[in-house]
Amino acid sequence: MPSDESARVLAVCTVHAELDAPGRVGRTAIDKRPRTGRVQVTALGLEGDHVCDTKNHGGIHQAVYAYAEHDAQRWGAELGRELPAGWFGENLRIAGLAVSDAVIGARWAIGETLLEVSAPRVPCATFQHWSGEAQWVKRFTLQSDTGAYLRVLTEGSIGADDPVEVVYIPDHGVTVRDLFTGTDMDLLAVLLAAEPTISDDVRMQIERHARRHANAERAARERAEAPATGVNP
Repeated sequence: MPSDESARVLAVCTVHAELDAPGRVGRTAIDKRPRTGRVQVTALGLEGDHVCDTKNHGGIHQAVYAYAEHDAQRWGAELGRELPAGWFGENLRIAGLAVSDAVIGARWAIGETLLEVSAPRVPCATFQHWSGEAQWVKRFTLQSDTGAYLRVLTEGSIGADDPVEVVYIPDHGVTVRDLFTGTDMDLLAVLLAAEPTISDDVRMQIERHARRHANAERAARERAEAPATGVNP
């Protein structure tokens, strides 16, 4: 887990260059690099940033993407290479905060902005291609250090070294990691009932988890009810 250092922004990143990518869109803006000075943040994201696959990325519920320095360092040690700010496609590299364990609906005051935790990042083929690592999506999924998407509640500027102040945490306590892994459907039911800010995409993610659990339970029942085979000695 991160140390007891004060949470702060290490880098603010926007698109460096578009690259070719597999899939229908064929282009990606995942290559993000740190900016100098302060960067303006609007309801749709950072000034100078954009997405190529607008069907699956971007919009007000994925306006800003944050990733924890602690998790980036752990991945760097595992992969045996440096993963600089922006490598995960993140807009904010943050130190001193367990980003993937943030509560959905929590609010962070950063610089002039107020941001709200909205969803986990779901790894895709573009991320796999960008990483150059074997089975990267599977490994990233199993680790579930996803980082967090953020909504912009108050527009303004953000810069490196800005403190990150968690000013509100919803009582339901359901985290980004809980939503991504979907291992506890009771928790996700609490999220649906208690958190008014969740997006349609998050609701669909919860529905997918529910179907997965239902299919697993049905398969277990069928195995238990299947007649025994073989001959007893």
